[in-house]
Amino acid sequence: MHHPRHAYVHVPFCRHRCGYCDFTLVAGRDDLIERYLAALAIELARVSEPLEIATLYLGGGTPSHLGPGGLRKLFALLRERLVPAAGAEVTVEANPLDVTGDFVAVCRDLGITRVSLGGQSLDAATLRSLDRDHVPDDVRRAVSLLLEAGLVASLDLMTAAPGQTLVGVEADLAAAVALGVQHVSVYCLTWERGTAFESARRRGDLVPAEESLEQAMFETAIDRLEAAGFEHYEVSNFARPGFRCRHNEAYWDCRPWEAFGPGAARFDGRTRTTNHRSTTTWIRKTLAGEDATGDVDAMTDEQAARERIVVGLRRGDGLDREAFRVQTGFPLETLAGAAVERWVAAGLAVDDGRHVRLTRGGLLVSDGLWADVLT
Repeated sequence: MHHPRHAYVHVPFCRHRCGYCDFTLVAGRDDLIERYLAALAIELARVSEPLEIATLYLGGGTPSHLGPGGLRKLFALLRERLVPAAGAEVTVEANPLDVTGDFVAVCRDLGITRVSLGGQSLDAATLRSLDRDHVPDDVRRAVSLLLEAGLVASLDLMTAAPGQTLVGVEADLAAAVALGVQHVSVYCLTWERGTAFESARRRGDLVPAEESLEQAMFETAIDRLEAAGFEHYEVSNFARPGFRCRHNEAYWDCRPWEAFGPGAARFDGRTRTTNHRSTTTWIRKTLAGEDATGDVDAMTDEQAARERIVVGLRRGDGLDREAFRVQTGFPLETLAGAAVERWVAAGLAVDDGRHVRLTRGGLLVSDGLWADVLT
């Protein structure tokens, strides 16, 4: 087994939990940061010798919430076990309000190359409806600081927000392009169980967008961003040439990766091991020297191959039959031949004999296709 060359670190702290969020995080619990760092140091010791890594991704929560000093402490810990190779991609997720001159200077100092900004929208009413604590000018200011410092800026945008219109989404896309960001991720709002938004939906206080409007918003995102020179390289992700997220590409290529922190999931090519989702439980168990694993998903060779079909078809490049056979030991025909034929007949996929790719129509309904493959 090759050593993983990719690592994810989960930073579970936020100033405020947005109404749609069901991620592993704690809001307003900065008193836990020191204990989190102490627990992280213990978990990192699982890596017996320093790993040279090609990509490092700090997700959350909001890693930027640690502030410049907290980020320095975090990277001092990480450096002992995770050593970025020359030219490594090092990404930090950030809230626009946290992006200051000091933050950007520390990013440069620490070797961070890419900042993923949770902008969500550049429309004041949409930001309010999404329960965000920033305004459009905060996003603009953050992006200009990042780009001036020579960092790669990736912007998250959300569609199907309460009350959002198609015209509003078009304006957001145009604004994102005008800002000069190199990468855009477009996510449709999902109504997750246990969130404030889902409770409000059940009470009738919030109404989800119609499915036809959701689809129109997604198609508009593809049209506008492709017209502006972005590659639509994965269902939700768009990049200027040369600026794809290499860390996420490692996930989609099913390469092994390491992961640390509450709720973080590591993968060795067959088994996905997820840490306990509760931040306080993960901290308590790790500091006590107990196992803080929450869930272990061990796949058979065939299950791993089937998962590879799904992640492969989410990508613009699609699946290469020969590469798939070499990587998994299974011919694509054996696992998904009939499904691919059905999709092609329905106009949801194209198959040139070597590559299978989903069409735009297929991408629009892709989540409904996977049952054909994963059963």
